[in-house]
Amino acid sequence: MKALLRIYINSYKGLSPAAWLLALVMLINRTGSMVIPFLGIYMSSELHFTKPQIGIVLGCFGLGAVCGSWLGGWLTDKLGNYHVQVWSLIGVIPLFLILPNFKTFEGLAFMIFALSLVADVFRPANSVSVARYAKPENITRAYSLNRMAVNLGFSIGPALGGFLAGFSYDWIFYGNAIGAAGAAIVFVYFFRNRSPKTDLQAVHTKSLEEPSQPEKNAYTDGLFIIFSIICCFFSMAFFQLLGTLSLFYKEVHALETSQIGLLLGFSGFVIVLFEMVLVHLVEHRFSVRQIMLWGTAISGFSYLMLNLDFGIFWLFCAMFLLSTGEMLTLPFTATVAIQRAGKNNQGAYMGLNSLSFAFANIFAAYIGTYLADHFGYNTLWWVTGSTLILCGVGFYWIIGKMKTR
Repeated sequence: MKALLRIYINSYKGLSPAAWLLALVMLINRTGSMVIPFLGIYMSSELHFTKPQIGIVLGCFGLGAVCGSWLGGWLTDKLGNYHVQVWSLIGVIPLFLILPNFKTFEGLAFMIFALSLVADVFRPANSVSVARYAKPENITRAYSLNRMAVNLGFSIGPALGGFLAGFSYDWIFYGNAIGAAGAAIVFVYFFRNRSPKTDLQAVHTKSLEEPSQPEKNAYTDGLFIIFSIICCFFSMAFFQLLGTLSLFYKEVHALETSQIGLLLGFSGFVIVLFEMVLVHLVEHRFSVRQIMLWGTAISGFSYLMLNLDFGIFWLFCAMFLLSTGEMLTLPFTATVAIQRAGKNNQGAYMGLNSLSFAFANIFAAYIGTYLADHFGYNTLWWVTGSTLILCGVGFYWIIGKMKTR
């Protein structure tokens, strides 16, 4: 027990105060994450949209995320990560507040696009900010700490959102606005006069085997583009978690919104408890390519489990494995991107990394709802699980080519 406690404590050692403050900002922001997990159910039960319409609206969320990720990366290199994060957090507040007034298919699709665009400008700037306030040897753990905050908020947000949705779906939009406002206040208070401590050129030269190479352009870096394409296919499969999975719980297992919120929140709870320890244990014992191979394979197996029905306990087991796969994959995608970047184009590389995940959201929800509607959920989970396993093989191959440590 003492040895386990020592490992747990060591996993948090060496992280800068700024890294903890960034995590606090993310925690507050993500505690308000109530809209996206329930958006599919909201459109189905309240607005009576068809499954294709739901898929298109969720696709608009992905399209906005693509535009926001590209714009965020470009703005970060031009204006700096601080200003981009502040205006993104402030900008989403009025959008969340007026969103319940848009109940037509066309109106909601446009508003979801606008909301996603403004919100996802934040991502590349935040990723660069995390790297700049972390020690070079702690980059992956700094990202894991930030993700831990995301998932702690995500474990609270859907559970609270499920409760509020029982009264009115409007409250999940207001909750998101309150979370963004709180995050903006805390971020401005702590970071308006704080200077970055890390020179990312040190990260670059320390992390690549050929540090003397000239600085690359993210959008012409062939190996990184292939890596990003694999990330895109990975996220198209993995993030059925945010769209069709909640519909599956409702339509196949007849779960209430409060139960669905607890299941989705359980994912965040598992990641909060175990991600920092897991990353600490594996990052110096295995290569990045080995870790990401096993992480994606575990995620794929968790979706395949959904083809069997052993009750709600089985659903929690599948969610536990899905969370484990996420812990072994997503922190290292950001690490690969920041290691590949040079001193003056971190925003572009992190923007392209975010873009690969955001681009997938254009198609993920539509493909998921289309397969579920025309071929059934079993086919959807077979396709999802197989895709993730193939992505694991792809990660193993391309990271070896990139010579990333």
